[in-house]
Amino acid sequence: MARSPASGDDPLVQAFLELSTSNVSDALDRLHLRGAPHGLLPLWPGCPKIAGRAMTMRLVPEGSASPVLGTLEAIGAARPGNVLVIDHGGRMDVNSWGGIATFTAVRRGLAGVVIDGVTRDIDEIKTLGFPVYGRGIIQQSIRHRCAFGGHGVDVHLGDVAVRTGDLIMGDENGIVVVPGEVLADALSLARQAAEAEERIKGWIAQGMDPIEAHERAKYNNLA
Repeated sequence: MARSPASGDDPLVQAFLELSTSNVSDALDRLHLRGAPHGLLPLWPGCPKIAGRAMTMRLVPEGSASPVLGTLEAIGAARPGNVLVIDHGGRMDVNSWGGIATFTAVRRGLAGVVIDGVTRDIDEIKTLGFPVYGRGIIQQSIRHRCAFGGHGVDVHLGDVAVRTGDLIMGDENGIVVVPGEVLADALSLARQAAEAEERIKGWIAQGMDPIEAHERAKYNNLA
């Protein structure tokens, strides 16, 4: 079973790691929830799968609060096993994360970071083995180009709302956000989605027509 770095013993977190973000996205669809932001992917080859409770922070275009010191403050406020979620509004021209922040997050025991923006120092990040998901990579510094907008606040990844305590999961398919109050229901439905796919593949492997296999799954309320 996959294990998110420093994820602790939260049984719900570990249960989600047995699934894929595709399974969880299907579950969110069945719950009529928007939880699959687009364009946020692992930013280095072999980047581990992650799952953990969100610690949120926001970066804003202007202000007096240092984005570097603010990021370190947000990391310090997070608990081991948390995933830091950085709302930078999808900004692509300045980094939202870097090597010192990564080193600090590893020392703090964070499970990973998800950025609605870009990172730099990807060589350092990869060496440390720290999971980073975002929109891309850049070399330019964050200093004097934006400001810290607070941590533990409601934020967005694209068009998906994220609150501190929501579950964040990431793998090669992308990111999903599961509201804290529906974790058990989402987990149950995601497991059903995964089981349905395996049954469909099994029926096809036995020679069943693929269309019939899908219809059978629907008839049995599996898909």
